[in-house]
Amino acid sequence: MLPADMPILLALLIVSIATSAFVALRYFAASGLFALITQRVRPGLYEGKKRQIGREIRWSLIAAIIYGAPAGMVLWAWNHLGWTRLYTDFGAYPLWYLPVSVFIYLFAQDTWFYWSHRAMHHRRLFRIMHAVHHDSRPPTSWTAMSFHPMESLTGALLIPLLVFILPIHIAMLGVVLTAATIMGVTNHMGWEMFPRALVHSPLGNWVITASHHEKHHEHYACNFGLYFRFWDRLCGTDRGLSKRMVEQSGDAPRGVRI
Repeated sequence: MLPADMPILLALLIVSIATSAFVALRYFAASGLFALITQRVRPGLYEGKKRQIGREIRWSLIAAIIYGAPAGMVLWAWNHLGWTRLYTDFGAYPLWYLPVSVFIYLFAQDTWFYWSHRAMHHRRLFRIMHAVHHDSRPPTSWTAMSFHPMESLTGALLIPLLVFILPIHIAMLGVVLTAATIMGVTNHMGWEMFPRALVHSPLGNWVITASHHEKHHEHYACNFGLYFRFWDRLCGTDRGLSKRMVEQSGDAPRGVRI
């Protein structure tokens, strides 16, 4: 808790540094954990990628600052000014709104990501904003936040803006951020951790896992979504699953598009 009489600019600087450090630690914890799991489950998968992983970590640390700074400012505004729609009282809204708010935030993120991501694949924007992310060939568990600063900005501002518009319990915001972290890492780590029964199920046809996102890194002009395949299916950019990853996981059920 910062003193109430602390100058605003100094307070914003302190909370921005603190939240950026937290985002960086969250990145190392999540990516490091799944890198360790990968080493155990798929030994040798990241062999020869030391330089690539080092580059991914450097870009990710810059991204942590860009993601953390506005988040810290929003938390300060919520705590000191009450400007946001964040709340802590579970009775402030009906209990059914808790999971609904999570879905709304995830779908809003997914929508923004799909269209901004697809725009960044225009040849001019790609070179400026998105080439850094695709320099990871193939991606690893350390790739999830490996962005050019301009790309980081496009992703860092949405949730800080949403909390001024859409009410969400602070715990449910934690669920959203946890989902973003886990999905970001697992969708890039180069192998499918979810069971085939899920990936090739009716639910799997609408939810993105590594098998779906890997195809984007293989062919670029497809599979632009973040969590859901809704916009890809609606806009005709869904090209199914990565053939390499499906074969790696075992034979695909009949009718699965790869």
